[in-house]
Order: sequence, then structure tokens, then C-alpha cells
Amino acid sequence: MGRFREMAADDSSDVGVDISPLIDCVFILLIFFIVTTTFVEETGVEVDKPQAASSVQLEKTSILLALTDKGEVIYGGREIGFSGIRQLVKRTLQKEDVPVIIQVDAAADSGLLVRVIDEAQLGGATKVSLATRKPQS
Repeated sequence: MGRFREMAADDSSDVGVDISPLIDCVFILLIFFIVTTTFVEETGVEVDKPQAASSVQLEKTSILLALTDKGEVIYGGREIGFSGIRQLVKRTLQKEDVPVIIQVDAAADSGLLVRVIDEAQLGGATKVSLATRKPQS
């Protein structure tokens, strides 16, 4: 009986699960997902986009402007006005050639939309698109 107790005591001291490889794997996965995640930059204002049957998905990297129903031009959550569009487009296009996407509210004045498009083109944009939503089918 004495030998049995000694063997049982030795076995219990060696029992244990080494979780350090599991922690390593979790951290490697976490780093992988952080590095590969692409962040979509929003304009910072909600606009009621018009519907279009020809809507297509555009590139993720772009200059995203918003034109509200009150006539405000928004970029990155702050109002830049019509005078800020040209400088913004010039500065961004110096780093990388990206399209300009305008999220225009359905109730916005069309004359203001033409002015935003014109300012973007004067800033050097060669591709200016309008953001729409697909109609519900």
C-alpha cells in the first residue's frame, strides 16, 4: 500500500497543461487580423443617398466627400466648405492617385453638386463618382 501512495503523489505533481503555445497562437492570430484589417474612412455625416440601378462597388481607397441637404461639404467629420475641396484633392493626389466619391443627399441642390464636382476636377481629380444605394428588389 505504501508504494501506491508514493506513485500517486509523483503522478499528481507532473500533471499540468502548458498553455503558453496556445497563448502564442492567439497573439499571432490577433496580430494577423490587426495588420490585415482595412479601415473604411467615412465622411462623418449621414446622407440620404439616391437609388440607382447601375450602382457598383468602388475602390476602398478614395477621397470621400459628403454634400448635405443644407449645402454643407463634409470631409472626415468636419465641414470644409467649397473652398477646401480643391486643396484637399490636390494634397491627396500628390501622395496617391485615388478617385473622388461624393455622397450627395437626395434633397441637395443640383447646382451645389455641380460646384463640388467642378472643384474636385480643378483640384486634379480625373475620376469623380457619386455614391448611390442599390434599389430594394
